[in-house]
Formats: sequence, structure tokens, C-alpha cells
Amino acid sequence: MTRTNAPDVEAQYHGKLSQDRGLTRGQVLKAITLNSSFELHEERNTGSLEVGKLADFIILDRDFLTIPAEDIANVRVLTTIVGGQVVYNAD
Repeated sequence: MTRTNAPDVEAQYHGKLSQDRGLTRGQVLKAITLNSSFELHEERNTGSLEVGKLADFIILDRDFLTIPAEDIANVRVLTTIVGGQVVYNAD
């Protein structure tokens, strides 16, 4: 989205990857949920939180839609739920 590498990469990799404006946060969210499920022909089972679909999702430590773009690389997964069961919890 920001077209920059993570803040902890080696110095020669800092900065923008290209002049491409990248994607909006909404476009990124749709790409990794609805669009990827469609490409895998799994849109009936995955891609959005709806009754009858698999309950696979993550809980993040902050809202990536509202934080400064430069802080997105620091977002961490707190909990991962697959099939309605917690499979990872950062505690």
C-alpha cells in the first residue's frame, strides 16, 4: 500500500519501491479477502464474514484503516481463528 519496505530492512532497501501510487487501504483489504477467495474459486466459503462461511480471521493490535500509513508495517497479529477455533494467541 505504501510502496515502501518494512522499517527494519537494511539501509539500501529503504525508501519507496517505485513511483506507483499503490493501493488504497480498502483496495488492499478487498484484495486479501474477497478477491483472493474469488481467484481460488472459494468465494462461497471464504473471503468475508457471513453466516455459513468458514470463520477464519485474525485480530490485529490496531486498526490498520485509521493509523498512519508509516505505522502499518508495525501492526501485529494478536489472535488467529481458523474454523471458529483459536489457533494462535499472542498473549
